[in-house]
Amino acid sequence: MEFITVFIIAVGLSFDSFAVSLGSGAMEPDISFGRAIKIATVLALFQGLFPVIGFYLGYFVHERVESLDHWIAFGLLAFIGTRMVIEGLGTLPCRKKNNTITNYTLFSMAVGTSIDALAVGISFALISQRIWFAAIIIGLVTFLASMTAIRIGKFAGPRLGSRVEIIGGLLLIGIGVKILLEHTVLA
Repeated sequence: MEFITVFIIAVGLSFDSFAVSLGSGAMEPDISFGRAIKIATVLALFQGLFPVIGFYLGYFVHERVESLDHWIAFGLLAFIGTRMVIEGLGTLPCRKKNNTITNYTLFSMAVGTSIDALAVGISFALISQRIWFAAIIIGLVTFLASMTAIRIGKFAGPRLGSRVEIIGGLLLIGIGVKILLEHTVLA
């Protein structure tokens, strides 16, 4: 598979990470460069490694996970999104004053946004694609998209206030619904 095709696939896979990163930057308007690098790196690593996992597990995982992968992604993203909406509305009893993305939340976002990449890895196994080449391209594109989105979110966050958490939460729920619909109704 040529570079252009892999690049287009990588751009498509990075959209969910872009949306999550946009919300992350908006939630943490004082985010440091190092923190932005951490978030973008985790998202890129998962986005790059999930195709490799899918590639090597191939049919075994595909048959067992195919009926559940979209539900797992939806559940993770809906849970995090709902929590962000509730925090944005200020209705949680112990709302944090410091709106930083926890490691648990970052891990959940990374897994939830990378489920599609797992399916791409399985399809790469079927066409004998050079998986490490594709994984590096997917990871790099996701990293650049995430860093860009964090920067945009960082500047938009202070203007939008607590609405950022609500918008970010709704975006995550929307991504989860999109994944669920693509694998059930629209399949």
